[in-house]
Amino acid sequence: MSTRASVKKRPAAGKQSKRRITCTHTHIAIFLLIMAGLVTLLIGSGMTWFFLLEMPDIRSAEDYKPQVATLVLDRRGKQIDAIHKQYRLVRPLSQMPKLLPLAFVAAEDSRFYEHSGLDGWSILRAAINNIRTGKKSQGGSTITQQVTRSLLLTRQKTYIRKLTESLLAYRLNKMLSKNDILFLYLNEIYLGEGAYGVDAAARVYFGKSVSSLNLAEIAILAGLPQSPGRYSPLRNPKAAKARQRYVLNRMAEENIISAATARWAYKKPLHYAKTRTMKANNGYFTSYIRRKLTQKFGSEELFYQGLVVTTTLDSRLQAAAAASVRQGVSAVAGRQGKKTGPQGALVSIESTSGRIRAMVGGTDYRKSQFNRVVDAHRQPGSVFKPLIYATAFEQGLSATMRLDDQPLNIRNNDGTYWRPQNYDKTFQGPTTLADALIHSRNIVAIKLLQKTGLKPVIALARKAGISSRLEPDLTLALGSSPVSLLEMTASYQIFVNQGRYNKPVAITSIKDRSGKRTVWPQPRARQIISKKSSYAVQEIMKRAVRQGTGRQASSIHEAAGKTGTTSNNTDAWFIGSSKHLTTGVWVGHDRNQPLGKGETGGRAAAPIWKSFMEKAL
Repeated sequence: MSTRASVKKRPAAGKQSKRRITCTHTHIAIFLLIMAGLVTLLIGSGMTWFFLLEMPDIRSAEDYKPQVATLVLDRRGKQIDAIHKQYRLVRPLSQMPKLLPLAFVAAEDSRFYEHSGLDGWSILRAAINNIRTGKKSQGGSTITQQVTRSLLLTRQKTYIRKLTESLLAYRLNKMLSKNDILFLYLNEIYLGEGAYGVDAAARVYFGKSVSSLNLAEIAILAGLPQSPGRYSPLRNPKAAKARQRYVLNRMAEENIISAATARWAYKKPLHYAKTRTMKANNGYFTSYIRRKLTQKFGSEELFYQGLVVTTTLDSRLQAAAAASVRQGVSAVAGRQGKKTGPQGALVSIESTSGRIRAMVGGTDYRKSQFNRVVDAHRQPGSVFKPLIYATAFEQGLSATMRLDDQPLNIRNNDGTYWRPQNYDKTFQGPTTLADALIHSRNIVAIKLLQKTGLKPVIALARKAGISSRLEPDLTLALGSSPVSLLEMTASYQIFVNQGRYNKPVAITSIKDRSGKRTVWPQPRARQIISKKSSYAVQEIMKRAVRQGTGRQASSIHEAAGKTGTTSNNTDAWFIGSSKHLTTGVWVGHDRNQPLGKGETGGRAAAPIWKSFMEKAL
């Protein structure tokens, strides 16, 4: 046997070593892959658990109770304003036109009824756009995603937030019906100009409830979600019309409407609400309403609970009042050769009930929110005199009684003398009380106050609703104690209402969110003076309009009123009544500058009163 044949060939040492090393790397690679998978699984599970723990509870969407604005209505149920932090009015789908939800779906999420809360194609398009532009955007969001974003998430644009939004949208789609999601969307979405939800938007843009919208108006609203500022018809009507065309075309493409209907709707004229004019006209009254409601309910319920407040305001009279004040103040400025005029205020009260039918606290609420009807306390001048005469008649004095209109020297407590004057610096001698009030003779008023006594006059003023401080001295006869226009005007009810006084009231009823209606307490008339005294003062004031200082108002049938002018023509007043309305007007500067030469109550205030009453009666 050959020795060579019995010897086995051994592999080279190098080759054997190489094979062993390769085997070891394979095992390690497999091990690392397994470990990486486990780590990935653990991380993924951890992230999923984290998202589940950190994500908002979507069950809150089922108990949807958003902030809802308080609506303010006039006496006939027309909306005049809304009180809110977010202007939102919640309406069920049953109170919306059938085409409205379909228009939003066509414009915003055409596959809404098919997808599970997420639309893959839209997400893919958005992702490609994000990569192309290098920016994060909100493109690709479905209606369901927009609902989750609005109700449950912040507006921050991050990929984590987007992932959370997608997960929530998927879960929300499982939990709620498509109609429930649409209900949330159409009541929650921001549509510009401070309006949240379609009903608030319908009122802001078109001055009507959502149930009254036509197709052309629906298409305008459905075009807003993409960019409410850019497509606002109040700011950019051309852009809004272009967007309207897009919505109508999408509705036609989805066979919701015909192409002919789309063309018809596009051509239909649009009439937008004059919201700025409404605020300028009604702002002072609604600020007064807001004050009354806050006193009763507090601000939280007022801002959030969706009250419906029916007021005493007559919108027709309110518009007439606002126009009359602006025109009258402008006339004063023109006569004085000034570009900007003084301020003016007007309040009109139903004489037999105390219900406020018009309230204008300044020339433009947008420029100045100070309500000069209730918050300005100014010297009333001679408009205070009828209360002195009423007191005298209650004490048995008559309109034919004469007092001597001659100079007075009244010693003050400090030893000095007060020498009051009549406005025209003349004296008429013995003058009847009737003639003295008709021609506003100051000396006779002071002497009459001396006869009646200060306390009885102040007591009558208090009963007639004047709560402002009244100085207990003889200057009261000249209207030296500041009062508000509202309280002074309300006191004149006793002359036209057979001696009865009604506390001014601005609210008739309130309906809460559940629909429960509560009647606001209405004032009960109180007999302040006798019918005889009331009639006597009223007849004298009728003559004051026909023959005396109030002749500017004489064209109003059966008008009875009194002018008031303070020192240096600083304040001009006219308060009077005709038929069922008692109306007061004040004109002056907020900083007490003189109005100018000749600007008396008869010249500056009475024409405003006349202008308003001509439109109101």
